[in-house]
Amino acid sequence: MNTLLGPAFIDFEASSLDLVASYPIEVGICLSDGSTHSWLIEPHALWTEWSDSAQRIHGIHRESLYREGLKVSTVAQHLNELLPNRVYCDAWTFDRFWLHRLYRAANLASSFQLESVAQLLTEEEVDQWSGIRAGVIAELGLTAHRAANDALILHETWKRIAARRQDEAIS
Repeated sequence: MNTLLGPAFIDFEASSLDLVASYPIEVGICLSDGSTHSWLIEPHALWTEWSDSAQRIHGIHRESLYREGLKVSTVAQHLNELLPNRVYCDAWTFDRFWLHRLYRAANLASSFQLESVAQLLTEEEVDQWSGIRAGVIAELGLTAHRAANDALILHETWKRIAARRQDEAIS
């Protein structure tokens, strides 16, 4: 892996935080070069769970998913085309569930492995993560809880930690 570019990151927004009943409504990715992509996802016919409290967090209205969302198969194909073999997230249990639910509904297999961002970090860096992340959010002024923004926040946080690691190795 080229440390200047780094890994790719993924984030999902979901219909609710009920892990069993929820489904992905938006997915965003940040590629190793810092470019982002995101897609609203039209709910599959079997996906019915909706939480108004989750909607207040991410700001995505259910009606907009039907107007602007892409079919699950289209989103899954975009992810397979754009993502490398390994992709990282910060909420592995939730993101893995929503990724699986997306690909199952699309009747496709993902071409990449989803990993926790913690696998990229030392124990000390895990402890530093939330503080650095808060600084990234404040500096960039991004709205959290939108998938592409959250993936970019992961990317920028990782870049800062990797830069610290490199600086410490030099000194």
